[in-house]
Amino acid sequence: MKVAIITDVHGNASALKAVLDEIDQRAEISHIYCLGDMVGIGPATNEVLDLLFSRKDVSMLTGNHDEAVLSVMYGEPHPPGHIHVKQHHEWIAKRMHPEFIAQLEELPRTIQHTIHEHSVYFTHYHMESKNLNEHISKNPFSKIVEPSLANLESLFAEQQYELIGFGHHHPTHHFKNDRTIFLNPGSLGCTVEPLAPYAIVTIEKTGISVNLEKVSYDNSSFLLSYKNLQVPEHEFIIRAFHGGQKV
Repeated sequence: MKVAIITDVHGNASALKAVLDEIDQRAEISHIYCLGDMVGIGPATNEVLDLLFSRKDVSMLTGNHDEAVLSVMYGEPHPPGHIHVKQHHEWIAKRMHPEFIAQLEELPRTIQHTIHEHSVYFTHYHMESKNLNEHISKNPFSKIVEPSLANLESLFAEQQYELIGFGHHHPTHHFKNDRTIFLNPGSLGCTVEPLAPYAIVTIEKTGISVNLEKVSYDNSSFLLSYKNLQVPEHEFIIRAFHGGQKV
C-alpha cells in the first residue's frame, strides 16, 4: 500500500494543486494524509479547503493555525503564543467560507492506524498526553525541537509506533531508528523556492519505506496575491516564509 503525506499547505492553493495533480497521476497511491495547518499565512484559504474537503481519499487533522483561526471565528481566547499573528488570523477568519467552519471543527488532532500489521501515528506536532484535549489558547503543542534523531526520539517517547508522521516545523525531517521512522515531509506551501514537498510512504508486511518528493510549480500569481489582497504583514511573510522571492 502506498500513501501520500502532505502538511502545512498554509493557504497556498497553487502548490497544493501541483502536488495533487502529481499524486493523481500515480495510480498506486491509495490515500492522502494531510497533517494540519491547511490555512494561515497564504491567502487562498477557501480554495485550499475546497480542494481537500472535496476529495474522498484525504484524511486530515488540525494544526495550530487552523485551530487559532477557529478560535477567532467562535469568539474564543486566541493563543497567547500566536499574538503576533492575531491580526492575520482575523483577516483569514473574515474570508473563510462558512461551510468550512464546521468541517474544520470536526477534524481530529491525531490519527492512529494499523496498516499491514504496522502501527502508524499522525499528528500536526507532538502533544503531551495530558494536553491532547486542551484548547488551542493553552498552547498544547510542544515546543519545536531541532531536527535530529535524538531529539525526535525524546520528543515522541510516549508514542511507540513504527511510523510517526507530523508537520508544524517547516523543514523536512526523515530519521529512523530500529523501531520508528520519524517523518515530516516539509511544508508544502511555505518554501523558499517554487517547489512543493510531500512524501510517498510504502507500507507492506515486509516493512515501511519513504520517498521524499518535490513538485515544481509556478508560484508567481500566489506571491503576487499577498500584495494584491493586502494580506496583513505580507512583506514580512514573503521574507520569513518564502525566502523573499521576487515575482
